[in-house]
Amino acid sequence: MTISVDQLEEARFALGQPLFADIDGDLKVSFEFFPPKTEKMEETLWNSVKALEPLGPRFVSVTYGAGGSTRERTHQTVERIQRETSLNAAAHLTCVEASKDEIDQVAEAYWASGVRHIVALRGDMPEAGAKFEAHPQGYANAAELVAGLKKLHPFEISVAAYPECHPDSENVKADLDNLKRKLDAGASRAITQFFFSPEAFFKFRDAAADAGIDAEIVPGILPISNVAQTRKFAGICGADIPSWMDRLFEGLDDHPGARQLVAATIAAEMCRKLYAGGVRNLHFYTLNRAELSFAICHLLGMRAKESVAEKAA
Repeated sequence: MTISVDQLEEARFALGQPLFADIDGDLKVSFEFFPPKTEKMEETLWNSVKALEPLGPRFVSVTYGAGGSTRERTHQTVERIQRETSLNAAAHLTCVEASKDEIDQVAEAYWASGVRHIVALRGDMPEAGAKFEAHPQGYANAAELVAGLKKLHPFEISVAAYPECHPDSENVKADLDNLKRKLDAGASRAITQFFFSPEAFFKFRDAAADAGIDAEIVPGILPISNVAQTRKFAGICGADIPSWMDRLFEGLDDHPGARQLVAATIAAEMCRKLYAGGVRNLHFYTLNRAELSFAICHLLGMRAKESVAEKAA
């Protein structure tokens, strides 16, 4: 049997030092949550926030539903995190179906409550798949939103990036040009949409550098535990899910524990490869569950610290 060069490289890698043996724990992470709809979901969210808080994330962000549909719940969640935890809360804010005055009022309310970080997004229309249409008196795009926020206050601003190109972009160059406009308007960093191969991120990072983008680009990590749900998410944002990933989850529908282990293994391995490529900042899409993100961070050398509540006790 002939052994290919790729197989030899994989064998050397597998037989070498254990995958997570040389991680120094020098990563910095952030976590994304979504505002809860029910009392039960709120309990799950706050259990997750408290579980992840001891990891000392740079910030945690709270999403904003399509068309601003979760505006009040987002605001309440962000304010509570800012008020009741040691975490720095970042609020998502979009351009959809709101005038500049309305958006500016939301931003002013965040500033007044101590929130200093905004994740500025164009956003999606309330109708799934509908083409984006700017409000007649609104911000036309995320770059305009960033510039508008900067005129109000010196917010720290994060924006979105798309390693596999935004579905609405004409091509990769147009997508990168749009990202550069957002950063040039005053954003501090870009957080990527999720992806499922480290090569997708590295290729994007190189293309961004070639386009003159020198701002921080943080990989967005979505640990998969439900392939069907993730495939739906991926279809909306243009991310590719490898076929081998489907095979790894086959037969696990009735085995949630095993599904979690497989999900953590896949995501942690990808994060390890990103680390090997020089990545030191990661952003986790938690879906309001702490277990997977916490396990991955632990494998990557991070350790929980005493919480503020424990120190006060």
